[in-house]
Amino acid sequence: MGWNEFAFAFGAFFLTHSIPIRPPLRPWAVARLGHAGFGIAYSALSLGVLAWLIAAAGRAPYVPLWDWAPWQNHVVLAVMLPVCVILSLAIARPNPFSFGGAQNDRFDPASPGIVRLTRHPLLLALGIWSAAHILPNGDLAHVILFGTFAGFAMLGARLVDRRRQREMGQRWYDLRAAISESPASLSLTAGTRLRLLAGLMLYGGLIWLHPLVIRVDPLV
Repeated sequence: MGWNEFAFAFGAFFLTHSIPIRPPLRPWAVARLGHAGFGIAYSALSLGVLAWLIAAAGRAPYVPLWDWAPWQNHVVLAVMLPVCVILSLAIARPNPFSFGGAQNDRFDPASPGIVRLTRHPLLLALGIWSAAHILPNGDLAHVILFGTFAGFAMLGARLVDRRRQREMGQRWYDLRAAISESPASLSLTAGTRLRLLAGLMLYGGLIWLHPLVIRVDPLV
């Protein structure tokens, strides 16, 4: 299909990441699936389309832009560890500033966790992941793919900030000010230690699964 499949997959990716979270579709889906069910279904749909998009990039016409070198893989391996840690500290945690928070009414600005460092940890992880993966993928299709993701992460943070400011009003500014007064370091509670361990396990799992799923061994 040449570039057609890649274009179709890109369109599907952005449609599935915009339409399901907007009214009237999201309230309709939440009413039938519940918040947890909607989150699971939306995550499964997003991962499925993402897998298709990555596969379509691999099947697109190969247009080389630069040569591969072993050091490029080493850079990706180095930055993916903090990416996994950021994800483990952010997923299923209260975060009223972003789109991925859970039980936001329980958010404590005196103990904000990863939100003390960034209001949008999931987008930060996406941006680091995509920017790092540009290096060892020096062909046009993958540069478009990962470059778009990196730009989406940067622009998405600004867009989410604007939307949450409108929705929360003065509370957005009050919470931001309260967070700035909290300690800059993470509190190593039992829950935080478990999440750090989960991040390390995720890192190891991705290295193990990468050659099986992506057909590329990051250790080579």
